[in-house]
Amino acid sequence: MSTRRFNQLILQTFIGGLALNFMACSPELPTEQASLSDEAVLTPVSVGESSEPHALTGTVTSSEEGLMEGVVVSAKKNGSTITVSVVSDEDGMYRFPEDRLEPGIYKISIRAVGYDLEDPGPVELTGSLAQVNLHLTESLDLSRQLTNTEWMISAPGSFAEKQYLDDCTMCHTLQKPLRSSFEADAMTSVVQRMSAHTLNSTVEHPHFKTATPEMLSQPPTAEQIDKGRYISSINLSGADTWQFPLKTLPRPKGKATQVIFTTYELPRSDAAPHDAVLGPDGYIWYNDFVTPYMGKLDPETGETFEFDIPIQKPGYAVGSHALDVGDDGMIYAAAMHQAMVVKVDPATNAMRTILFPHWDVDGATNDARLTVLDPSAQSVDGHIWVNGYKGGEMGVAYQVDFEANEWTPVIHPAGSPPHNAYDVMADSKNNMYGINMDKEHVWKTDAKTLKTTFFKIPTPGAGGRRGNVDSKDRLWWAQYRGNGIGMFDPVTEKITEWKMPTPWTSPYDAEFDEEAYVWTGGMNNDLAIRLNVETGEFTEYLLPFETNIRNVDVQMSDNPHKLSSFWVGGQLNGLITHVEPLVP
Repeated sequence: MSTRRFNQLILQTFIGGLALNFMACSPELPTEQASLSDEAVLTPVSVGESSEPHALTGTVTSSEEGLMEGVVVSAKKNGSTITVSVVSDEDGMYRFPEDRLEPGIYKISIRAVGYDLEDPGPVELTGSLAQVNLHLTESLDLSRQLTNTEWMISAPGSFAEKQYLDDCTMCHTLQKPLRSSFEADAMTSVVQRMSAHTLNSTVEHPHFKTATPEMLSQPPTAEQIDKGRYISSINLSGADTWQFPLKTLPRPKGKATQVIFTTYELPRSDAAPHDAVLGPDGYIWYNDFVTPYMGKLDPETGETFEFDIPIQKPGYAVGSHALDVGDDGMIYAAAMHQAMVVKVDPATNAMRTILFPHWDVDGATNDARLTVLDPSAQSVDGHIWVNGYKGGEMGVAYQVDFEANEWTPVIHPAGSPPHNAYDVMADSKNNMYGINMDKEHVWKTDAKTLKTTFFKIPTPGAGGRRGNVDSKDRLWWAQYRGNGIGMFDPVTEKITEWKMPTPWTSPYDAEFDEEAYVWTGGMNNDLAIRLNVETGEFTEYLLPFETNIRNVDVQMSDNPHKLSSFWVGGQLNGLITHVEPLVP
């Protein structure tokens, strides 16, 4: 059993039934769907003895559909950093449990593609059940509400061409390139300039590769020209209307409406939480993809505590990529272009940094960096697995003894399949699994001999981005390119695959809950996705706010159905969200 799973099981009674209180202050969450007037319609409601106690309920309707299922309804108390969200059911009813909303003045917002909220006004809760009926109107600009997936299924072009669009989503949504007015030549220049940015560069925090001047002095490549030509052919390009129909995904229904979301704002406006994991102290620990911070969140109060990560390489990107809990109870993060591992003691908040031996090596287009790590089985032999890039060389997995500062690279013999890892994961014996989103195999490296065995993925080009190992040493991973979930069983040495029900979901990470469900998240469509591996049933929960789902962390709870829940950071919106299903 991994340390993360062990910690979750220990903490289930501590975290599972938390009643939220709203103490911290911050600006309101931006939303296009809702605004407030000075009036609210509040109706006292009598609830039968058999009804579950609720703080706020009502119907969601529109002139076009009448009662509406699958509308995400959010409530945020004035002055709070916490937003609670529920989903309207088949009767158009939404219900906020009594223990999730304390008395106070609330702002109500919604998420339903194609619709805006007709102002309900500020809602005052006094401790008695209140009813606020919500009426939606058709959106005047549907395109501004589309997710990346909806752009993908709407846009004309081949699968290969749409992968050009998929590349854009690594840093921002498709709203940016598809709402531009650039013609082919100008868009090609933009594409070329984007290639010179580091992987964790943003508009607010731009970082360029060391060879940027040389890269931009060269003519654009054939691929860059093709990409610029394709994107410019489907964007607005100065026109007032789209030249292709805009397609939308169906709203949640059935089980997907039986869920509660709790969303936490982080204290900085430029926060970009990449990984969010449950620590041994009961806090949600997170890193930041673009700024030099780590932090921890109290899920009961919403209070956050942040720590500066020292800058070892001035002028290079300062964000971190992967964060995990070691079986020593420490928090570890891979600080990417700073080429170091950050280790934090959650009991004392003491921080230690360990530099990559090749931290100062620059390649032609990429500097030295560390991307992922796994410290979950270091007690077996004292080693941690880390993936590092030595300048312009391809990624290499290192078996690392931090105390001795020994970094042993895993070298594969000539003729081996391509094997530079995107993620490295340890099993219970501290053997290493490796996956890569552009490769045809997963692989396993023996901790004692460093010999690697490769296993071919059934779906060509499916690859893998991030994953986790369960208590049976089975590897679970998200097939980003293959739009699915994969599982490797070391006993049978067989790979099982499950395809996402929604195209262009682009899952990033996957984790099994040790009961019946594996969780993943749609990087392109804001879906938290639960798969019942016994029945093959998928449930897709639409998050309340637009985000960019990266790593996932699963938490076990002590509810009667042993339902697991799901934590995810929002790299594009500075939010961390907890997803709690109410039914199996």
